[in-house]
Amino acid sequence: MTGRPYVLLSCAMSIDGYIDDATAERLLLSNDTDLDRIDAVRAACDAIMVGAATVRRDDPRLLVRSEQRQAERVARGLPPSPAKVTVTASGDLDPTARFFTVGDGPKLVYCPTGVVEKTREQVGAVATVVDAGDPVTPHAVLADLAGRGVGRLMVEGGGTVHCQFLTAGVADELHLVVAPFFVGDRRAPRFVGDGRFPWHPGRRARVVEVRQIGDVVLTRYALSDRCPG
Repeated sequence: MTGRPYVLLSCAMSIDGYIDDATAERLLLSNDTDLDRIDAVRAACDAIMVGAATVRRDDPRLLVRSEQRQAERVARGLPPSPAKVTVTASGDLDPTARFFTVGDGPKLVYCPTGVVEKTREQVGAVATVVDAGDPVTPHAVLADLAGRGVGRLMVEGGGTVHCQFLTAGVADELHLVVAPFFVGDRRAPRFVGDGRFPWHPGRRARVVEVRQIGDVVLTRYALSDRCPG
């Protein structure tokens, strides 16, 4: 696929590969220093994507937090924070979620053809609902985002969305942070599920950086030739 946005995946997980636990409370896997790094990565992107399950479960704001980074974006003629993007299969989204109510930038919701009407009834007043075909694929979403001028997309999860982008072979870079503890509960969500991935023992991803950030470790993987070394 030519002309698609550069796709950067970002994920924090436990030593045993879980991105959350099985409780109702959100599990904090990162630390303040790493969260500031993530904020800088967000500020350098045109759009941030999470799945609808993440919108429902975590109620994220998905904004650039640093006032200085916001000001730098505005000085470049950009909104203070990147556009927000989500994908839903069911159209079940709450228009009062912070994804929709916080921040002045564009909010885009991609959904299958069969639930476009329902999704517009739910969140059409607070977001742009896009018919992405049936089923919705990362290729279709990226093609539409490219048409909207998005050159750099940050995908923050959850595991289903990460798995879809990885198995589709449309990820260029992965930032994987490992927290120094175990979750040890098979009911909890993992980084990715089953799938056929382009990277395997015969085709290894290229490691371009390993860095300790306080008590967590960041590994940055190049997943395509578009990723700078």
